[in-house]
Amino acid sequence: SIVTESIFENRFKYVDELSRMGASIKVESNTAIIDGVERLTGAVVSAPDLRAGAALVIAGLMAEGFTIVENVEYIERGYENFEYKMQQLGAAMEKIDSEDSKAVRKFKLKVS
Repeated sequence: SIVTESIFENRFKYVDELSRMGASIKVESNTAIIDGVERLTGAVVSAPDLRAGAALVIAGLMAEGFTIVENVEYIERGYENFEYKMQQLGAAMEKIDSEDSKAVRKFKLKVS
């Protein structure tokens, strides 16, 4: 897939975080070239902004293993009741205290 960003020049700041989980993404200027992978692996990642944080939580839910998303204050500020709404969709996640900040930890994704 190819995604071109024409509004916000730093939109792809979270690509390094997704790469920690095993994603194959190459950024050239304002374009991301995404090579699909079979699976992602849980990791400790940091949300640089609102949309990136939500994307990292979703990636963590589908990843194998555990994912901790740090700096979730962006998500909490931008999406009302995010944790609850994700749980209503089947996500088994909870907010935990970490050494540096609040974090979201993925236990497992319930699929029905």
